Amino acid sequence: MDTIVVGVDNSEASTRAVEFAVDRAQRNHWKIVLVHVIPWTPFSFQTPSENEHRHRERQREIEAATEQVIAPMVEIAERAGVPHEEIVRHGKASETILDISTEADAVHIIVGRTGDSGLRDAVFGSVANRLAQHANVPVTVVP
Repeated sequence: MDTIVVGVDNSEASTRAVEFAVDRAQRNHWKIVLVHVIPWTPFSFQTPSENEHRHRERQREIEAATEQVIAPMVEIAERAGVPHEEIVRHGKASETILDISTEADAVHIIVGRTGDSGLRDAVFGSVANRLAQHANVPVTVVP
C-alpha cells in the first residue's frame, strides 16, 4: 500500500486538501499520513531557565495541535475508511514535511494552497511553493 503525506494546519484550504487526499486514497488504496508542523527553532530561547521550560511547553503544544488541528482531519479520514497515521512535530513546515515524506517512503505530498500563516508566507514564500521546488515526489497543491 502506497503512502501519501498531507500537510495540515487550521485553514479551510487544509481541510480541502485532506478531503482531496481522502478521495484519492480511496480510489488508489493509499494510506494517508496527516502531518502538522508547529513552528519552532532551537534558537528561540536563550536563557537556561527558558530552555528548562521549553520541553514542557513543546509537549503542551503537541497535545493542543493534536486536539485542535489533527483530530478534525482524522475524522474525515475515518469517515471515509481510509487508513491513516498522524504526526505532529516542531520545526520548519516545508523541511519537516519533506523529512516525514522521506521517512514514510511517501509517493505523493498534498497540501492546501493557503495556510494559516498569512502575511509571513506572502512575504517569504509559501510552504506549498517550497515543497513543490524541493520534493522528490509529486506535490499537489489544493486551492
